[in-house]
Amino acid sequence: MKIAIAGAGKLGVKITEMLLSGDHAVTVIDKDDDVLQKLSSNFDVMTVVGNAKEISLLEDIGIGSFDFLLASTDRDEKNIVIASFAKKLGCSHVIARIRDPEHMQQLEFIKEIMNIDYLINPDYAITQEIYKYLVEKYTISDGMFSTGKIALIEFGSSKMPKLVNLPIRQIPELLGRILVVAVSRNGKVIIPNGDLVILEGDSLYIMGRREMIVDLSKRVLEKGKYTNLQKVMIAGGGKTGLYLAKLLSEFGAAVKIIEVDKQRCQYLSTRLENVLVLHGDATDLTLLEEENFDEMDAFVSTTGYDEENLLLALMAKQRKIEDVIAKISRESYSGLIENMGIDMVLNPVDISASHILRFIQGADLIIFSQIIQGQAEMVEFIAEEDMMLLNVPLSELGLPKGVIIAAIHRNADVIIPNGNTVIMDGDRVIVFCLLSGVGDLERLFRIRKGFFR
Repeated sequence: MKIAIAGAGKLGVKITEMLLSGDHAVTVIDKDDDVLQKLSSNFDVMTVVGNAKEISLLEDIGIGSFDFLLASTDRDEKNIVIASFAKKLGCSHVIARIRDPEHMQQLEFIKEIMNIDYLINPDYAITQEIYKYLVEKYTISDGMFSTGKIALIEFGSSKMPKLVNLPIRQIPELLGRILVVAVSRNGKVIIPNGDLVILEGDSLYIMGRREMIVDLSKRVLEKGKYTNLQKVMIAGGGKTGLYLAKLLSEFGAAVKIIEVDKQRCQYLSTRLENVLVLHGDATDLTLLEEENFDEMDAFVSTTGYDEENLLLALMAKQRKIEDVIAKISRESYSGLIENMGIDMVLNPVDISASHILRFIQGADLIIFSQIIQGQAEMVEFIAEEDMMLLNVPLSELGLPKGVIIAAIHRNADVIIPNGNTVIMDGDRVIVFCLLSGVGDLERLFRIRKGFFR
């Protein structure tokens, strides 16, 4: 497919990298020549220097022949205009990134009037994942998710102590024909291999035939809600903090939000009901103690600085707050997370990129996708005859470290795969992958030379 990306910021570059893994033709537009030169030196991509809001530029690149355009510049209004212009000039589908909370009240109106197919708000996308985790306690309803004859269950290793200290390859000997598709350890999601040893405190994601998983659920899951969320403190009153405070307050939790900027505090106070807005520095331990930091059920750090979010999250864990979540934008910090014991770390760029990619792939290929703990994704897609992954044993596919083929629906049959399993035309394939490596998943969708969609 031909895809144009207006804006070479973090999201634009991430989407470019992911799309090129799937052999799409990508054109990136930006006003900064230095940024584009750096991009073109790392990727096989067409670059155009200029303002994508100019109709003449869009016409020069032949936007009418493109399948998709993503507008991801630094301004909402500019993104809306670029997407609208591109659609009017004949681009098949257009996507715009927006961030302003004022626009959240009128999304459908904007889409209809401006003729935009899809709007993505990174701050709201990450807020939804935090909310699901805190309110449902698990990212899958009641600890279990099912599709067709396949089901997925999540539970802590403490629910089944005999699994602790066992390598994953031995678990089917105890539980039957199942597959451990992911392990959450100290807030970090791991796509495992057979050598990974289960530790106390791990959360396991296990997939298998629905009847087996239902039976397993009776042994490891508690009935009813998985949360007793009453008191939440949020550090940072930016867009994510605003969205989250509103949702949690409507849920019924007592929410405190700490913001260092006085004007922003006034803004928050006019837009949040039943939320205590505190003007102060969230790293001030005296302030935290005065506000009963130790008594919180959950602490969420969403300031604009990764280092501050990690520090605050670490402080919260040391105070033994049950659920601690940090918003992190730099992938280079991901290696620190496992040693810090934070319950959940989210990257808004990764989550937004996943949503955009699933929209681009569309309903013809993707049956469903489900984000797991904000760091991994479960995707079910239809295998087509032109895909390179067909008729090759899984052991020979060269799957990257962060990707695992979890299950296959073939007609009325269900297959929990091993290295000898072969994917066939028409199979419904369930894959787990880390959000940070969603581009690796795109390689599975590559088509053979000589085939065209």
